[in-house]
Amino acid sequence: MQKNIMTRTIISTPNAPSAIGIYSQAVRSGNTLYLSGQIGLDPKTMQMAEGIDAQIVCVFDNLKAVAEAAGTSLNNALKFNIYLTDLANFAKVNEVMARYVSAPYPARAAVGVKELPRGALVEADAVILVE
Repeated sequence: MQKNIMTRTIISTPNAPSAIGIYSQAVRSGNTLYLSGQIGLDPKTMQMAEGIDAQIVCVFDNLKAVAEAAGTSLNNALKFNIYLTDLANFAKVNEVMARYVSAPYPARAAVGVKELPRGALVEADAVILVE
């Protein structure tokens, strides 16, 4: 029996925050890219953006930078997972997300959580198709 061995490629870019733990910004396996969760850290200063609106934009900017480093875009996203410390901010996420992806939209989950790393108010990760 022949084994199907998939390779994995680590994706890294200075245009998104460096990992603050033992993980990679993204891992590509075949035509699938798995992006680690991004919070509202400015990649240049590694400081948290001020307020929920700025953090949401920063999260999507960071995801976009990692996707582009892998040769794809957020428009090829298959699924987003969004984590919010206050689900009342869900409409704000929708408003910002619409600037980064267009229809047909990817699958998505939104989860209310007690807290996030570094006191972040929002975090998102994604699975993206690399064509």
